Order: sequence, then structure tokens, then C-alpha cells
Amino acid sequence: MDQQPPEDQDGSAAADGPPTCYRHPGRETGIRCTRCERPICTDCMIPASVGFQCPDCVREGTGTGHHPAASRPRTVAGGSVAADPRLITKILIGINLAVFVGVLAHPALRDDLLLFGRAYVDEGSAGYEGVAEGQWYRLLTSTFLHQEIWHIAFNMLGLWWLGGPLEAALGRARYLALYLLSGLAGSALTYLIAAPTQGTLGASGSVFGLLGATAVLMRRMNYDMRPVIALLVVNLIFTFNPWGGIAWQAHVGGLIAGALIAVAMVHAPRERRNLVQYGACALVLVAAVAVVLVRTAVLT
Repeated sequence: MDQQPPEDQDGSAAADGPPTCYRHPGRETGIRCTRCERPICTDCMIPASVGFQCPDCVREGTGTGHHPAASRPRTVAGGSVAADPRLITKILIGINLAVFVGVLAHPALRDDLLLFGRAYVDEGSAGYEGVAEGQWYRLLTSTFLHQEIWHIAFNMLGLWWLGGPLEAALGRARYLALYLLSGLAGSALTYLIAAPTQGTLGASGSVFGLLGATAVLMRRMNYDMRPVIALLVVNLIFTFNPWGGIAWQAHVGGLIAGALIAVAMVHAPRERRNLVQYGACALVLVAAVAVVLVRTAVLT
């Protein structure tokens, strides 16, 4: 009765027979992994920069072939698929709630985080304060600041409904960049147009950025656009309501920035994906900084 030749420890055949694949002992082969030198068949060999490697070496990242991350599932924007697709959204909601509670406990904190261009503070020897006085941090801190319970409730509901699906579609890093840059763009436009003494706060600019990005993503995926269009129209009606009290500049700035960034995120060609995506984010950042510099020069 015919028998398979005995194998040595690396899966190859004994010296008196041809080598066989260490993963498929019944297959003779003349190919060896360039890393561990174990014999591999044509089904197991993976192209490397030099020769071929076995699946184990590639999986462990010990060779010079494909990195293990190359086989990981990717989002539509090229981001890594995370186990918890809402982690960043949860963290952002937590930060907003923490700031809200902090302001309730220490009301003076509100004035330290509020966005306004330039105003004279009649307390001690502070003199003039605001973004024009070098307090650029207000452009971002104000986007995590809320005053009324209904205000933070609406914004956090919007962040949860819109943010979760976007985070899953874009990946964590791209989603976070979208959120922060949308808020920054909204603050920059508010700083440019609003009266320098007018104080503004809220995550509405960031949420409107998510809304614009959702519209772009749904169009990219060929989904029914009517629900998001209806939501956008309703929000714009509230934005430009005749009763005032809403910083429409933040909404418009965030919406435009979010849509532009999302276009780059989901339509970037695969071979230049990172360049296009992060290049678009850099352009939005540069535009926001330019707006702030121009407005500061006018106010000072």
C-alpha cells in the first residue's frame, strides 16, 4: 500500500522525497517562503517584494509581503471598520455633557469658553477679551458649550442620529476631523460676520456639518434623498426663523464645510485617497484660519 512520505518539522517531505506544502501535505511543491523557508503550494503563496511568503508570516507581519492590515475590511471612505462604530460619537456626547454640567456647577466657566470677537470685560484688570485678543481657543471651546437643557438635548440627539452612521461609514479619524473642522468653520464664519460683542455657543455648527456630510454620503450610496432633504429644509427654516436668537452663521459655515469635506472623503480616487481626503481637511482648516486672521486685523 502506498504511503505519504514522512514529514519533518517544517512541513516538508523527508530527504528521500519531494517537498510538500506545510499546510497541504499532499501537494508537492518547489516553492518556499522567503521568510521562514517552509515549502508552500500555489494556493498558499503570497507575493512579497522578493519571492513569495506563507500565510503565517504575512499574518504575523514578520515578512516583507502584504501587511496584515491590507486584508482588513475598510469603510466606504477607506477607514478601518471598528468594533464599536459609535465610540467617537459617544466620547463627543460625553464631552458636551461634561462641559454642560461643569457650567451648571461653575457659571463663570461659560464666559471663559464663549465665542465672541472682541469686547471690554469690566471685571478687574482684564480689559478687552475675545478671539481678536488672541483667545483663539474660543472658536472650538464654544462648540462644546450649551446653556439651556433643550439646546443641548436637540444637539446631542442630532449628533447621535447623524454621527453614528457617519462614523461607521468614514472611520474614526476621518469622522473626528469632519466634526471638529465643521465646528471650527462655523465659528470662523460667525466671527467674521457677527458683531464682535455678540456671544455664541453650541454644537450646532458641527451637527450641521454632519448633516451636510450625510447628504453627500446618501447621494454617493444612491439612497433616497428625500428624508435628508426634508430634514435639511426644516433645520434651515429654524435657522432663519424671524424670532432670531440663533447664530445662523455657525449653521451655514458648518454645513458648507461638512459637505465639502464629505465630498473629498467619499469620492476620492483610491490610489490618492489619503492625499485628497486630508488635503481637503487641510484646505478647510487654512480657509478658517485665513478668515480669523482677516477679521482680527479688522477688529484690532
